[in-house]
Amino acid sequence: MQSDLDKSGAVAQLLRELPPEAAQPYGFGEFQRRARERARAGRTLAGGQAVAAVAVVAVGLVAVSLRLSAPVPQPPASQVAPAAGGTVEPGAAAARADFADRWLASLPPEPAVVSIGTQAALTGLEDRIAQVDDLLSAARLGEQPGELALLQQERTRLIGTLVQVRYAETLANESR
Repeated sequence: MQSDLDKSGAVAQLLRELPPEAAQPYGFGEFQRRARERARAGRTLAGGQAVAAVAVVAVGLVAVSLRLSAPVPQPPASQVAPAAGGTVEPGAAAARADFADRWLASLPPEPAVVSIGTQAALTGLEDRIAQVDDLLSAARLGEQPGELALLQQERTRLIGTLVQVRYAETLANESR
């Protein structure tokens, strides 16, 4: 220390009065107490993660149960299938075919991803129905009642088959 800077010696006196060691910020007991608090906070965080995981699983289960219990469109089988005896009166057949046509029209459009086998069956049935419709139009122009009745029965049968295939496809799509 230079004497010319501190002529009164006040700074030197203050330095001499300082304690020989600086006091420790805290002892080992305080260190242990803080370590216990950190461990306790970590356990409560882990408990929160467990609660969050259980909540996610519960939400998933609710979503799956809602998906599986969604109402499935009912097929108009009682309206499309012929009676037990196998004979159908012409008026009832036309009513069943009309009902089946309306039910098919009410179905949602085809999904973007389809099964090749099911789609091929649907396309084949739709093509055959279009052919029978063309033959029906020609038969109506020609006034041939015997051929007209056979073609109407064939169309009703094809529509019933199409309804069954589309219903099966709807069920399969609902289960995915």
